Amino acid sequence: MNFNINMNRFKDALYPIREIKDLKMLIDESASLYGNRDAFLVKDTPGGQYQAIKYKQFKEDIDALGTALMDIGLGGRKVAVIGENRYEWVVSYLATVNCGSVIVPLDRELPVGELHHLLEKSGVSAVIYSGKVEIAIEEAAQGISAIDFTISMDANLNRGENLSYKLLLEKGRKLLMEEKRFFLDVVIDPDKLAIILFTSGTTGLAKGVMLTHRNLCANLMGISQFVRLSGDDTALSILPIHHTYEFTGDIMTPIYQGACVAFCEGLKYIVKNMAEARATILVGVPLIFESMHKKVWRKAESTGKAEKLRQAVNIAKTLNMFNIKAARRLFKSVHEALGGNARMFIVGAAATDPGVIEDFNAMGITMFQGYGMTECAPLISVNKDRYFKAASVGLPIPGTEVKIVDQDENGIGEIICKSDSVMMGYYENPEETAKVLKDGWMYTGDYGYFDKDGFLYISGRKKNVIVTKNGKNIFPEEVEFYVNKSDYISEVVVWGFEDLESGETVVCAEIVPDFDLISEEFGRLSDEELRKLIAKAVDSANEKMSVYKRIKRFEIRETEFEKTTTKKIKRHTAVNR
Repeated sequence: MNFNINMNRFKDALYPIREIKDLKMLIDESASLYGNRDAFLVKDTPGGQYQAIKYKQFKEDIDALGTALMDIGLGGRKVAVIGENRYEWVVSYLATVNCGSVIVPLDRELPVGELHHLLEKSGVSAVIYSGKVEIAIEEAAQGISAIDFTISMDANLNRGENLSYKLLLEKGRKLLMEEKRFFLDVVIDPDKLAIILFTSGTTGLAKGVMLTHRNLCANLMGISQFVRLSGDDTALSILPIHHTYEFTGDIMTPIYQGACVAFCEGLKYIVKNMAEARATILVGVPLIFESMHKKVWRKAESTGKAEKLRQAVNIAKTLNMFNIKAARRLFKSVHEALGGNARMFIVGAAATDPGVIEDFNAMGITMFQGYGMTECAPLISVNKDRYFKAASVGLPIPGTEVKIVDQDENGIGEIICKSDSVMMGYYENPEETAKVLKDGWMYTGDYGYFDKDGFLYISGRKKNVIVTKNGKNIFPEEVEFYVNKSDYISEVVVWGFEDLESGETVVCAEIVPDFDLISEEFGRLSDEELRKLIAKAVDSANEKMSVYKRIKRFEIRETEFEKTTTKKIKRHTAVNR
């Protein structure tokens, strides 16, 4: 097999890539290049040992399932896939798109009513599901006449229109042995609809992002010119797999580059699974890494080693001792606490404290941010793995053009982008499509700016901006960043409203204290004592901001905010306004 290796695709690229035009080409080439390498590490039973699946077997399973799906008439149709992060989910996704069909990945945590709505709206002909969501799927699929088959990843028997993934695999293998090549010979149109991804939202409001093979392949090639993995790397898959950030960044990028993917058994098993899988790469959201960071420092505090650790981190930062063997030796206990093999953390989906990034880099783990959205498959920018700035979301990935429009006096404006990664539009929603796609440019709805070196910084969401009477913009995300600096605050949501009496804009906050830490340090506090403690933290945050940005009113909340499956707070449901 010949491969088209492009050494200098873009001037900003760090690494050469091989050109791919569709996901079928990607799988065929990766299987040819890396056939005997481990592609996945999976567990047959919870708590068991990881078992390896080679690239060769991975391709064979995709070919077999794709052949069987076409044999039962699902070629060129829409198929939903839903379940936890697992190997069968990935095979189902790729078998579907590589036979010219459309995959509809769904969030397994959605309520039955919303699942029913999305299954009906997307017009799927089949649903491939895991045993953990079987009951929900049975209920959600009721009354939808377009669904011809439901396919269980776990069942061992076919029951009428309820089919077994395992038996379909066996059927596909037999058909391939009989030289039935209809799946193998499918020619993929890279610009044809291949994926419908529904954004988070309440029933009727979720928008279906339409993506193509070209969208995903362009994104993979762009990422891979800035971030390099090897056959020695294993990425631990922890974020919901239906989300494009996880699927593109943590599943398909390793597969494209010849690394391995291990599936995490759940958020509370991250460190345990990192050690078991000897994971080197972790792609996550701020909540995960900030939690790890807090645990490192709290353990140091409890063992009386915090000052020693702080001095070592400061020395490493001063000497710029990032990512070298000396740093790993110096912070051996930290590395052991994170599984022993971690070398790279990539964070996205929300703003991250640069201090956390700087600390992990000082400790010998390369950590940096990226930025994107589902509509861009998803990466728009990312830091290079050898050249990055902690507070920035990086440089536009090769092949992506980014502009800042409607800038204010500080150069902050809306981020727009153009690339082969940008979606076709929203499924059956031309009105919403027209709002964000204009003359080939994707209007992200995010505010940001560039520094003198071309690095991109995110200020906040356009729809969240608080505008004062005299025209000043307040980004809630910035205010929240300073409030969250307090160890005694777990979560915060900031918003603004017009005070009718004074006519001024009042910045308000709803705060979830870190009750466990507060109880550990102070014992049981009265409501008045708790409020005084939080008020002190708010005052400290206010001192770091301009007067017009400061919080004037706050309320204490006893329960954490509702979040999406990628651990972002659902701002629109957070408070009554």
